[in-house]
Amino acid sequence: MDINGAHVLVAGATGVIGGAFTAELAARAARPALAGRGPGRLARAAQEYPGAPIALFDAYVPETCARAVYSAAAVLGGLEVVVVAFGSVAFGRADMVGDEVAERLMAVNVLTSAAFLEPGVVTDRPQPGMADYNASKAALSAWLAAVCRDARPAGIRVLEVRPGHLDTGFASRAVAGTAPPLPPGGDLRQVVRAGFDALATDAETVRTAPDGTPVIEPRAR
Repeated sequence: MDINGAHVLVAGATGVIGGAFTAELAARAARPALAGRGPGRLARAAQEYPGAPIALFDAYVPETCARAVYSAAAVLGGLEVVVVAFGSVAFGRADMVGDEVAERLMAVNVLTSAAFLEPGVVTDRPQPGMADYNASKAALSAWLAAVCRDARPAGIRVLEVRPGHLDTGFASRAVAGTAPPLPPGGDLRQVVRAGFDALATDAETVRTAPDGTPVIEPRAR
């Protein structure tokens, strides 16, 4: 698809990754709508993109996610793309994290993300000390794989971006535990550009090679 002029909802537009996607959208002459969880941060983000619709959502109330989608579509006259760029992380062995944290990770990384429709990070190379986080992202990836096939007859395409580790400050906002030693983060702008290039070629996945370079994988026919 041609992203120029496209109507795109960015869920998590107030975060580092979501902000980078929004900036790239604007640079490519798309029309973004911004969804976030904090009123103040969302208002500040909206100041950078005059005229962009905004919507608040609660990560623990999936219906607010659907409401954000419908609201953005109504204002823009439809949506061609929905970008999900948010999540929650925790560190620690599976026997130490606890059910409450595991439940939170599944709620935010799977159910809330699924309510918007798009993914994440570590399904290819799970990291030690992050079992519950890895499980939540792998669950979303599996769900998306099924949705991709279900939605194909209706002409809906799903692109999964797996950027690997990025230095966005995400690890410092863990809901539990302390981050283990992590490799140097990849280039966020490079990942974002690869994501939009993948949309233009109707690819299925963007993953990260061992050297940190984004790799666009074609859609299985």
